[in-house]
Amino acid sequence: MPSKGQSWWARHCTPRPPINPVVACPCHHCFNMVAEELDYPKSSSSSRASTPAPSRPVSPVGRVSPASSPVQQVPITTSHVETATKHIQLTAHDSITMPSSSIDPAILSALNIDKDDATISSVGGSGFSSTLKLSTTKDGQPFDYFIKTGSGEGARIMFQGEHASLNAIHDTVPDFCPRSYAHGALQQPNKHFLATDFLRLGYSQSQGSGVSFAAKLARLHSTPASVPEGFDGPVFGFPVPTCCGDTEQDNSWKSSWAEFYADNRLRFIMRRIVENHGSDDEAADVLEKVADKVVPRLIGDDRMKITPVVVHGDLWSGNHSSGQIAGKGGREEVVFDPACVYGHSEYELGIMKMFGGFGSSFWSEYEKLMPKAEPKDEWDDRVMLYELYHHLNHYSIFGSGYRGGAMSIMKKLVSKYGS
Repeated sequence: MPSKGQSWWARHCTPRPPINPVVACPCHHCFNMVAEELDYPKSSSSSRASTPAPSRPVSPVGRVSPASSPVQQVPITTSHVETATKHIQLTAHDSITMPSSSIDPAILSALNIDKDDATISSVGGSGFSSTLKLSTTKDGQPFDYFIKTGSGEGARIMFQGEHASLNAIHDTVPDFCPRSYAHGALQQPNKHFLATDFLRLGYSQSQGSGVSFAAKLARLHSTPASVPEGFDGPVFGFPVPTCCGDTEQDNSWKSSWAEFYADNRLRFIMRRIVENHGSDDEAADVLEKVADKVVPRLIGDDRMKITPVVVHGDLWSGNHSSGQIAGKGGREEVVFDPACVYGHSEYELGIMKMFGGFGSSFWSEYEKLMPKAEPKDEWDDRVMLYELYHHLNHYSIFGSGYRGGAMSIMKKLVSKYGS
């Protein structure tokens, strides 16, 4: 997800779009609510921000209209910036080479690398971690690793989850993401690392498999997840916690997807909101109605037969690109920075619809490969239900600027399914 501590236009767009100049999220719910319904952050720090007008923000060409389906996205039409922790394409301008003596011995040991056969370069950083390129030889050939380092228990949990998530995707669709090789504690106190394949984003010298993003995602979403050790059949969850943004997610196993989503996502994130921002009785009351009534009505075991598949879990458009993986082959459609769960394939679509950035050709191909599940007339509402979690997570991380979108979704769903 977008990185913490930045305004939405810095997280998503460069330059800032010449529309909706208020300090607020650009998702379709914000564009399709009258301004006084939006819970705008009270901020005067940006000279480019203005007071919201008392009328609906203007919807530019390609954005959802008030009469449109509630699950249509408001796509960001300007170019997307690199996400906070994504793999970085190295250029001569952003590489700072450091002496091999600066490589932490824990990394060298984990990757079985001789210090004298390695160089390391800084390739940027983020609010969550520092990012490095470690160059060495492997099987007699040049090989680059992408290294993330971070501080504290949060970094340890984040890197453990990303390691398991990348490999869950890689094991299912090998040319869809980097492979992760190691994670663990550095010799520096309270520091941790993650080591993965290096991605050359934007690489275009040769074509790889030629498999489209939609086809790879459909393959991921149609391949049953492995049965975890200790279980006799499929279950929902993930072997370790994962982080969506800096939210440590509870992935403890459940036999019912509806129970998992209600407890491990909705009720869980409401507790985080209270911890971070104080009580919000109105939101908590409406959320409980969603968890208790709407969730079983839309995705309950008696409504749908759901097979757990590997879901990326944080697939906004900034976590998808194209490039060369590990210096081999050609250009591939790739994803990164996952927060995986063995879950319902439609869960993936919530954040994809929330921020947009995936064009009509993608959706057309994806839906041919992954037709909408029955009941089809409730598909939009199921995706909106899954989008809700990400509004709530953004509320938890970034504050009340995302409260309005979450409340709008919850009230719509409760009015339709809450009786």
